Amino acid sequence: MATQRMPFDAAALPAPGPVDGVRVGIGGWTFAPWRNNFYPAGLVQRRELEYASRQLSAIEVNGTYYGAQKPATYAKWRDETPPHFMFSAKAPMRIMQSRVLAKTGAQVEDFLGGIVELGDRLGPIVWQFDRGQRIERGDFTAFLDLLPREVHGRRLRHVLDVRDPAFVDAGFIDLARSHGMATVFTDSDEHPSFADVTADFVYARLMRSRSGIATGYAPSELERWAARARAWAMGGEPADLPRIAPPVQATATPRDVFVYFISAAKERNPAAAMALIAQLAQARDASA
Repeated sequence: MATQRMPFDAAALPAPGPVDGVRVGIGGWTFAPWRNNFYPAGLVQRRELEYASRQLSAIEVNGTYYGAQKPATYAKWRDETPPHFMFSAKAPMRIMQSRVLAKTGAQVEDFLGGIVELGDRLGPIVWQFDRGQRIERGDFTAFLDLLPREVHGRRLRHVLDVRDPAFVDAGFIDLARSHGMATVFTDSDEHPSFADVTADFVYARLMRSRSGIATGYAPSELERWAARARAWAMGGEPADLPRIAPPVQATATPRDVFVYFISAAKERNPAAAMALIAQLAQARDASA
């Protein structure tokens, strides 16, 4: 028997957008188990991005790590998503794995010149350096100097995801701050986990969802993450997260915050993201 196709009116679905500057999402939008517990039954795969972008306020694109897309593809993603939605995207690994990072200028320019087709849907660009990769401090500094603050009039925000514990020290924090680039807070035992704020936005990847909990994280845990995200967004820092360097002075200037539920019990991540959005909205309404 043929699968029944569900009528889907994207315009009828309200998009959450950021809550007090906090965006919450998942990694990618194509994952078979999500068709049983996130996407409506019968929804055609080509419309999954339309649906996901109206349940969440951001998605981190992992596919670009394995190869950049054509500008027309980015434009298609842009047009399928609602206003106020944003993509984060990993830069192609071939750039970060280059023997001499300082000589990757042309590759950086090519990638960024294409992905700006996302327009106002373009959020932070993630530069991921995997564990085991030897990084020379001077070469890394020269690489950061290659990363532009804007392309074709579009502001760019850069995130440094360095997974070599030996490289992640106070000098790395200072370097990120001097360039105005964010580092990744990773709620994980697998990667360096530190919450030093190094830019005018914050980037967190939460990697502890459990399959035995419908929302991935327990409600009390999500409540704590909502409080932490709100602290970041209001210009402060959560007091209960690990740091490498002394905390920066609190500021009244609001920050954009990006929180992604990634990996672990991946089938639970959309529910975790939606539950956190609900927690944030509840906290906002309670403080109004």
